[in-house]
Amino acid sequence: MQKKAYAKVNIFLKIVGTRGDYHELISRFYRIDSLYDIVSFVQTDAGRFEILGCDHITRENNTLYKAFCALNHATNNPEIIQFFETHSVRIEKNIPEQAGLGGGSSDAAAFMLLCNDVLDLRLSKQRLIEIAMEVGADVAFFVTEYKSANVSGIGEVIEPFEDCELDLQLLTPKIACSTPQIYKQFRKNHLDTIDITAANSFKNLDSLTLLQNYTPEELNDLFAPALKLHPQLSEHRAPRHFFSGSGSTLFSLA
Repeated sequence: MQKKAYAKVNIFLKIVGTRGDYHELISRFYRIDSLYDIVSFVQTDAGRFEILGCDHITRENNTLYKAFCALNHATNNPEIIQFFETHSVRIEKNIPEQAGLGGGSSDAAAFMLLCNDVLDLRLSKQRLIEIAMEVGADVAFFVTEYKSANVSGIGEVIEPFEDCELDLQLLTPKIACSTPQIYKQFRKNHLDTIDITAANSFKNLDSLTLLQNYTPEELNDLFAPALKLHPQLSEHRAPRHFFSGSGSTLFSLA
């Protein structure tokens, strides 16, 4: 009873507006099949929902626990709670945290997919995506299991993209980037740089074309605010090192 939870990079990420406290975006999510956590269900006598392997995160703040709560609320199925009275969730972490790779969201998605199979919940993929949106926008992308997709709105619009195969090298400095703080920095100092035309043109181009013809700053609107908050990122960058999500991972074509 286990499932791989893959990492992702954002080939491009363009902010196109705001919606209350949220930011509307257009982004290309690309799954990294060579980097993944492993989520498994193991028999224990915990008597309550327990996550093993993430001791530094409180249960209530773990995205995976939020997925558990969302599944319970959506299905009202007592078998879910009963199962996790005698089983714990174990996470084998390989994806760096606070790195723009979606590790926590991917773990939550893998948990939901595994629950659907193991507990025979018979939830459609569309229904799982709807539940995942309540947990987090990135969770919904991982639930789709798409290799590549254009994601827009506040993450609720996910369109599969027929993309080329990429061989990417990842570099994750030991810099913890806070997504809320970087978005706050963008809203404070970079709203006037929004380029909706570029964002719409990017979503029609394959990922290789984007990486070969545009700069890291052009492809990711969060790179500039991240550099402002974490100037030490400059020590790790190179002209063709691209920035994933809100960082801190940099990636390049192998």
